[in-house]
Amino acid sequence: MAGNSRGTSPAPPKASADPLVALASLPGVADSVDAVRKGVDRVYGHRIMRRRSNEVTSEAALRGARGSAALSGADWALEEVRRRTDFGVEGEARTVGAALRLTAEAGQLLSVWRQSPLRVLARLHLVAAGKESPDETVGRPRLAGEPVDEPLIELPLPDADEVAGRLDGLSRLLLAGSEAPALVTAAVVHGELLALRPFASHNGLVARAAERIVLIGSGLDPKSICPAEVGHAEAGRAAYVAALEGYVSGTPEGVAAWIAHCGRAVELGVLESTAVCEALQRGAA
Repeated sequence: MAGNSRGTSPAPPKASADPLVALASLPGVADSVDAVRKGVDRVYGHRIMRRRSNEVTSEAALRGARGSAALSGADWALEEVRRRTDFGVEGEARTVGAALRLTAEAGQLLSVWRQSPLRVLARLHLVAAGKESPDETVGRPRLAGEPVDEPLIELPLPDADEVAGRLDGLSRLLLAGSEAPALVTAAVVHGELLALRPFASHNGLVARAAERIVLIGSGLDPKSICPAEVGHAEAGRAAYVAALEGYVSGTPEGVAAWIAHCGRAVELGVLESTAVCEALQRGAA
């Protein structure tokens, strides 16, 4: 997927050949893109990144997984996530374990994502489910009549035919490539997956992992040190759902607000990793 991920704001779109570029021209989106780019550049320029970037990446992954799990109902303290090893098949521990597995898996799927986003989404759902759900619903979009376990999102649930059509459209859009900024693409992928809830479970975790993949693969955050999941969690579940409702509305204002919300989440992730860099620097002094 090509993208003007860290450059200046895109030029006005030519006709509607690239709908993501059209979204990038919505009021306020260019400001969000610019703020994200500047924030990411600052943390990548931190002196600790020259010597200890792997440590920052590892810490960002842990904090991102904690944030994603919190949005799915398992709001554990960071140190609890860090020390625990018993991520079983029930309750909050299952959710935290799924978030950790997805965060670890996301960076391994970039080449496949560029060839087949739908294969990656199926893989992410398999990873999230782990061994808990050996039934045939795992790793494929839901069929007509199959229930969805996603308690946070209470928006109307699209039927299976609509899910299949919109997933195919999203895949085609991604494979075609876009000159839109990475933030716009990541926000659309995230928003579509939350709106569709294509799987029987773990849709929020999968959507946030897909957002992570776009941000890494676009070149905006190649070392995966800007965990948007942290920002989404810090903004709170109510704000997350309200912003998603704007996206689902399809209005220019609603979609722009969702993109801005995702931009603020990345900015908060940048602040989190900047704090990690500062802590590592103090420890090394």
